[in-house]
This record gives sequence, C-alpha cells and structure tokens, in this order.
Amino acid sequence: MSSPEPWSASRAAGIVAEHKHLEGATLPILHALQEEFGYVDEAAVPIIADALNLSRAEVHGCITFYHDFRKAPAGRQQVKLCRAEACQAMGSDRLHGEILQRLGIDWHGTTADGEVTVEPVYCLGLCSNGPAAMIGEEPLARLSVDSLDAALKESRA
Repeated sequence: MSSPEPWSASRAAGIVAEHKHLEGATLPILHALQEEFGYVDEAAVPIIADALNLSRAEVHGCITFYHDFRKAPAGRQQVKLCRAEACQAMGSDRLHGEILQRLGIDWHGTTADGEVTVEPVYCLGLCSNGPAAMIGEEPLARLSVDSLDAALKESRA
C-alpha cells in the first residue's frame, strides 16, 4: 500500500469530476478522496457540494455519518479496538480507557507524534478470545493493558 498523497484542491476537484456522473456519487467520491489523500479534507466539502448540487450540510452529514471517513490524516499505525459486547464482557472498556490515557488521545485520535491512530470497531471476529484489537492488519486477542501496550511499542519500533 502506497502512502497517501498530500492534500491538493486541484487533485480533489479532478477526483470529484471523475466520479460525479455516477448514480449516488457522494460515497464513491468520498471513498476516492480518502483513498488518494488518506482522509477527506474539509476543503473538499464545497467542491463536492457544488459538483453534485448538494448543500454543504448534506455533504458534511454524509462524511460524519460514516465512521470510516477521516477528517484528518491517520497516524502511521492504525489500531482498531473492539468495542462489541463480547469484548466488553472480557474487560475491554477498562483496557481501552487505560490505553487511550497512556497514548494521550481519545477515540479517533492520533498521538502527538503522528504515529498511532486509535479507532473503535464493533467486532473483529475474535469474540471467544476477547478483548481483541488489530494493529495494522495483525489481529490480537486475549489482551491485557500490558500486552496491548507492548504490541503498540513493538509496532512503533
């Protein structure tokens, strides 16, 4: 996977133009922008709204409704922490609170050094082995605060 390109209003306008003919073009445009830049910059909202004859509020509402769209670049490492009921029953809420505190961020946040972004997910398919997480593409199970902290430190090395 290649690194995202830096934000460019002219490139964004080109992406919008490439996709605006599609039926229900808003989501394909947002996905294409996120794929290109790693996030959907706020400056894309009026470009999309004008091209699709939508209000800025409608475009903003679409971006904020779908949790997969980022409004800022993600960190080098993306960590997904499972918040589903099975993991909650195994103590994930305490685990999440401690890890977020250690990283100095909240959900959807990125550490000050730009290394780690933490996202909530609602099932990783590891229900019998919770609490679970993914660091990048690697699933982790039966986590404790210390084992997750160690895995995060290893991924940052």
